[in-house]
Amino acid sequence: MKVLKFIVIGVLLSMAIPTQAQISIHLNLGTPPQWGPVGYSQARYYYLPDVEAYYDVQSSMFIYMSGGAWVHRAYLPERYRDYDLYGGYKVVMNGYRGNRPYENFNDYRTRYARGYRGQAQRSIGQRPVRENANMRMNGNQNRVVNQKNSPNVGRGNMRMESRGTVRQVQQNQDRKGGNDKNKKNK
Repeated sequence: MKVLKFIVIGVLLSMAIPTQAQISIHLNLGTPPQWGPVGYSQARYYYLPDVEAYYDVQSSMFIYMSGGAWVHRAYLPERYRDYDLYGGYKVVMNGYRGNRPYENFNDYRTRYARGYRGQAQRSIGQRPVRENANMRMNGNQNRVVNQKNSPNVGRGNMRMESRGTVRQVQQNQDRKGGNDKNKKNK
């Protein structure tokens, strides 16, 4: 019986003492992109001043104005297809906890105008080396050479001769009179 009295008294005392508990849960499902700034892995949104858009880390989507409405897309609009996400400045929105970062767009656009550069930023990952139609790999040296500056660009079909020199091969058009010089002279 004494044990039961102690339990009842203990329960009553624990209820009488005011308790405070604060639970904070931060669930960040997304992984920051490789072009994201170092040191902000808990941020959900970045504002990109140069393109006046937001990036949602959680959903891996860009948020920008299109046709008078805010849209969520996996890519920036076509007009920014050459925008360098690694080199562009990212304003990290640490304090924002909602789902519509554009609610304060006018304030952000005023504070962080196009071309804004704050403190120097490093990207999480390294900028990938991309090869496109104007570039090629230069043999074993593993360095990219721009074909526009190559002495061989625009010289027609090339063939390696046995001595290792390059000789231009005449097209079948020359024999058929398809050469521009022959057309002008006729």
